[in-house]
Amino acid sequence: MGVLIQINNIHKSYGPNVIFDEASVILSSEQKIGLIGRNGAGKSTLCKLITGHEELDSGEIRKSSDLRLSYLEQQDPFKQEETVIDFLMRYTGREEWECGEMAWRFQLHHDLLEKPIKSLSGGFQTRVKLVSMMLRQPNFLILDEPTNYLDLSTLILLENFLQDYNGGFIIVSHDREFLKRTCEETLEVENGQLTIYPGKIEDYFAFKTEQKEQALAYNKNVEAKRKQLQRFVDRFGAKASKASQARSKKKQIERLKPIEIDNPLATVKVKIPLVEKRNGLALRCEDLAIGYPEKVVAKNIRVEALCGARVAILGDNGQGKTTFLRTIAGDLQAKHGAHRWGNNLKIAYYAQHVYQAIDPTLDVYSYLDSRTADGITSQEILNIAGSFLFKGEDVRKKVSVLSGGERARLCLAGMLLTKSNVLLLDEPTNHLDFETVEALGNALKDFLGTIFFISHDRTFVNLVATEIFDVKEGRVINYPGDYAEYVYYLERKVAEEMGETVVENVVEEINPEPQKVSPKKSQRAEKFQFEMD
Repeated sequence: MGVLIQINNIHKSYGPNVIFDEASVILSSEQKIGLIGRNGAGKSTLCKLITGHEELDSGEIRKSSDLRLSYLEQQDPFKQEETVIDFLMRYTGREEWECGEMAWRFQLHHDLLEKPIKSLSGGFQTRVKLVSMMLRQPNFLILDEPTNYLDLSTLILLENFLQDYNGGFIIVSHDREFLKRTCEETLEVENGQLTIYPGKIEDYFAFKTEQKEQALAYNKNVEAKRKQLQRFVDRFGAKASKASQARSKKKQIERLKPIEIDNPLATVKVKIPLVEKRNGLALRCEDLAIGYPEKVVAKNIRVEALCGARVAILGDNGQGKTTFLRTIAGDLQAKHGAHRWGNNLKIAYYAQHVYQAIDPTLDVYSYLDSRTADGITSQEILNIAGSFLFKGEDVRKKVSVLSGGERARLCLAGMLLTKSNVLLLDEPTNHLDFETVEALGNALKDFLGTIFFISHDRTFVNLVATEIFDVKEGRVINYPGDYAEYVYYLERKVAEEMGETVVENVVEEINPEPQKVSPKKSQRAEKFQFEMD
């Protein structure tokens, strides 16, 4: 295993904010690394330093002459009206047959290759970028948040590809399940340092916990020993007959050094203000048709959900998930039919790009205060702000200086403070690190109201969802199984389309103890399967 990238004593800061402080790590070929760390710790900065999009303040990054580095671009490198195949040939310099062969690995078949890229959904455009990246024949990949906005089918394709990839990579992702399935080693950015661990992310967290517990136990023993020796010195230090022993004890005290433990990062906890629990029907759609003036996206929609349900709206990109959510939110007019909410339900809607409309003259606290329902205290506002990484003086920051991700988190926090009975969430996890994602998931799991949400983060969906609406081929239907069964169905479908063997342990990995399916539910599942095949 040859060394491809050597990072030596690097320093990087933005003004007073130190990102890396004499950090070092060695990256070799065939290492499959999950890069983790809190928001703002420096994950994306490290990727940009390696790719050359950012410059070091000091230190060095040495790259082997054998390195063939490729990275997933965040910006779209497409030209206007360029077809998929034209872009791939232009951008990579490869022959048409080579582009077509690699495109097939990501299920970009012949009919799609001839389409303008701009006409494809975001998920398929990401597939095109992944194909262009791999056509450069790299031996090391940099993937910074590759799962953002990817539908589950594309995510499964990417997972399968990376599991078989004959090379090394670094992946930044807030999707813990994705890291568990693709990465064999873990690299953490914390307190300006880089720590590499030769094991999966779950093993690394267990190792960190064990190391900390051992250090705390050692320090406790050291402190007890120091106190014991100090008592001897205090008692006999003034006596001539014991003076030499007292001096010896003093030297022992000086040699007893505790293990230095970094100040622990605060554990993220999200506490949503309590709402009144409701019973009965939350939503009913009757012969609903959704879409836009020039296009019907889905029709004959007959679905319903009871109060207290947590409904995951799932399906491939471009099938109509956001269109459906916008329609039931009242943000988009129905093409036909109707949807009806239960009586006296207060509804809050979090859209993907709603953060762009925040008044830039407000500060963080003022914005949250303006969204807050009656009866919520200032401390509760600060608690929610802290949960979404606005701590201390951060609450006085003006909205105008916040990044897009920070504004998105601010909008999400503000929505939770409205004490709404119904939450409509479109990709709420895209700008959160996985610790915050899981904290939000656990909070929503205990939420007394009703939730309809779109997310491709499997850990989050598995934590929150009690029901599934499947959006596909012009339909929105109640999926009869649970999320583990839904993922398994897609895994099997992707494998069959690729002509591969179906992985049989997918359900166990997602949900170690799947719920028993009633005979009635099983019959519904069989009916659904028949319709989908």
